[in-house]
Amino acid sequence: MTPDVTTAAAGTASLVQSVDWVAIAPPLIAAAVALVVLLADLFLPPARKPLLGWITIAGLVAALAALVPLRTGSRSTFCLTANPDACSYTADQFAFVIQALVLGGALLTALLSMKDTEEKLPAGEFWFLLLCSAAGAALLPAARDLATLVVALEVASLPAFALVGLKRGDRLSSEAALKFFLSSVTATAVMLLGVSFVYAATGTLHLTEIATRLADVPGQLGTVAETGVVLTLVGFAFKTAAAPFHFWVPDTYVGAPLPVAAYLSVVGKAVGFSGLILVTVIAFPAYADVWGPALAVLAALTMTIGNAAAVRQAASRAHSAVRLLAWSSVGQAGYLLVPIAAAAYSGDDKVGATVAYALMYAVVNLGAFAVAALVARGKPLNRLTDYRGLYAERPLAALALAFFLLCLAGLPPGIIGLFAKVTVFSAAVDAGLGWLAVVMAVNVVVALYYYLRWTAILFRSPESADEPSEAAGEPSGTAGTSEIPEIPVRPVRSRVPVPLAVAIALTAIAGVVLSGLPQLALHFASVTLF
Repeated sequence: MTPDVTTAAAGTASLVQSVDWVAIAPPLIAAAVALVVLLADLFLPPARKPLLGWITIAGLVAALAALVPLRTGSRSTFCLTANPDACSYTADQFAFVIQALVLGGALLTALLSMKDTEEKLPAGEFWFLLLCSAAGAALLPAARDLATLVVALEVASLPAFALVGLKRGDRLSSEAALKFFLSSVTATAVMLLGVSFVYAATGTLHLTEIATRLADVPGQLGTVAETGVVLTLVGFAFKTAAAPFHFWVPDTYVGAPLPVAAYLSVVGKAVGFSGLILVTVIAFPAYADVWGPALAVLAALTMTIGNAAAVRQAASRAHSAVRLLAWSSVGQAGYLLVPIAAAAYSGDDKVGATVAYALMYAVVNLGAFAVAALVARGKPLNRLTDYRGLYAERPLAALALAFFLLCLAGLPPGIIGLFAKVTVFSAAVDAGLGWLAVVMAVNVVVALYYYLRWTAILFRSPESADEPSEAAGEPSGTAGTSEIPEIPVRPVRSRVPVPLAVAIALTAIAGVVLSGLPQLALHFASVTLF
């Protein structure tokens, strides 16, 4: 072989990127199982459609198992041949924790959805869309360039639009899907405009290289870079439901199937916050003086609006329980923003508090939605008043929901909720954001009202539904007529579907373990995740 040919062959070989299949296994497995479900749906008869749900659950368990080799160390792939430190995919500790959270959340969502797909939702489409969204959600925390980040975000979001509107013939579901779609598309357009400005100013899409080049942007491109940073953050503010970009949340949660609302409240939120952490801490540290104060104000505004709206929910209003959880999730988003804002002032180690808080929130919020799904089986309007006397009817479910609500409130025995809030407080105080810590303290007190009100409803005596009604034309008794005493008839309880019972049990056990061993989650607040 001549020297020229040898040189050309070597140059061609140097352009070939190696692929670390172990590193990309979790999102890859979810995507592969989605294709299997899509194909199987074409051949399975209607009576065998429930098998698709079990295939989905098995696939998500396999994706979670694929995380085991990634629990230590950091693995990167799809790196530039000219600069091996600039990679598009990195499976580090941050990616490991968030991937475990989103895949675990998708697994619990699948358990919640088993009965619904048999009775109300088209099984094949539902499981395919859920797995596609989970694959995108698992890809996003490992993305280390803006192109991969945006693609992962949209792969996670686009199937969610269809999931929200999957209840055919339901006006609320169609309206919720439309609002969610329009707001998300607007956010994506704004974000893409910001990404294009950042690329124009830096000439690269890799986050680590953006950080280096933003620190030394030519003067004539300074305004372009600043505009790009701001627009990118605005796009992520939509995705995280931060005020004033939160308006789609309550109607979307009410119109969506309850398991999908649970999925959006946890996995959707984790996706948005993961992307926000990556762009701020890794890509935009040079503009910390811009996004730090902006996120601090957004955090204060978000938690205040969310808690104020939750307090105003009327107990007898239709879907008031889901609306309260929706507004509560907006308030919780404000708490999650605090450590990210603090990272602008005191280093990226503060974002670990957001991860620790997100782990607590994911477990207990999914648990609360699981109990809400159980109550909705008999009372589809899902009002807060429908939970009156739940302890008398279903004591274990009532105790589990009370525990979840106390965790969200930060009260014992929900120790993990208390410690997680203290960790967020500490992040704000250490960063010199005392005013934000005060705003958070006030909001935590306000939130106690609606969490404790709902908890109290669970243990009230149930309203009597067995008293004879005079309006029905049956007088309570007249002279000369013998009265026949009526035997009270207790309502027959429907059986709890096994997957739903398993979901409630798993979240309750996880919450108890985290409250007994809070260091399991709080550990991430004291280590460097990148």
